[in-house]
Amino acid sequence: MDIQMNELRIVESELGISVDVLVKAIEDALLYAYQRVPGAVRGARVEMDRTTGRVSVWAPEVDDEGNVVGEFDDTPGDFGRIATATAKSIIAQRLRDAEADRILGSFKNKQGKVVSGVVQQNAGGKGSSRDLLVDVGEHEAILRGEEQVPTEHFRHGDHIRALVLEVTVGQRGASVRLSRTHPDFVRQLFEMEVPEIESGVVEIVALAREAGHRTKIAVWSSEQDVNAKGACIGHNGQRVRTVTTELGGEKIDIVDYDDDPATFISAALSPAKVLRVDILNKSQRQARAVVPDDQTSLAIGKEAQNVRLAAKLTGWSIDIRKESEEATPRLPEEI
Repeated sequence: MDIQMNELRIVESELGISVDVLVKAIEDALLYAYQRVPGAVRGARVEMDRTTGRVSVWAPEVDDEGNVVGEFDDTPGDFGRIATATAKSIIAQRLRDAEADRILGSFKNKQGKVVSGVVQQNAGGKGSSRDLLVDVGEHEAILRGEEQVPTEHFRHGDHIRALVLEVTVGQRGASVRLSRTHPDFVRQLFEMEVPEIESGVVEIVALAREAGHRTKIAVWSSEQDVNAKGACIGHNGQRVRTVTTELGGEKIDIVDYDDDPATFISAALSPAKVLRVDILNKSQRQARAVVPDDQTSLAIGKEAQNVRLAAKLTGWSIDIRKESEEATPRLPEEI
């Protein structure tokens, strides 16, 4: 039986995959196929001639004492069909692997990072969905409708930035998924704009986001002479303004992280002013924030968004109470 060596050499020249590597893969696959043939001899090997493409199965010949004294040709009669199909399958798989390696090679360090790209077209076909194909350099990535901010609308040719959400390799090769709604998109944008974050001087301790509406981030620095919040805001608000513009005007609250829960919760309810925070149940992380009557709506936010994001940011359940309602005695903290 013969395998077309010219096909293997084409793969070698176009993809840079050695013929020896392809031949070894074919021999291994054929040996596995031979071992499943009834009457297969244990210890056999498959050999493929690098010049002619002829495949042979060589089985060990043993004497009466079990010693190997030679080899004999044990190639099954219908092995040609199996060999041809196997070779085609190996070549196809190597083509898929090569494409996957090409994509992974350029993206292996970019998962979780922000990339720039150009919108190409609707990935689902005309009018079928909001999924978009995005040219990010060497290939296309997909930005699913659910990973887009509902208020954003992109057209062919638009330049956008997005987070590399996932890089996967499957039977169809490698694929890259993007996101503009993931909280880490905001985190990475700040890292790109704020050198102190990139260098580790300033740390984003927590982040809560409702894409397209509002994001809250809590920042901290181990260096006492560094103003973490000020570093993120930038001179005249330039740094945070750049991120806000990229997010289409999404509001961003930057607050100082504090190990003291009451202090942290008070800051997290920004831009509302908080008179005090009572810890109701430390083990269940329940707290009450007392605010001036005219700050109640601001503290809660439209559709409770502000207090909901503050709760996500701090990890505490927060009850908002008006100052005028605080006629009852303050509850003691439970340990």
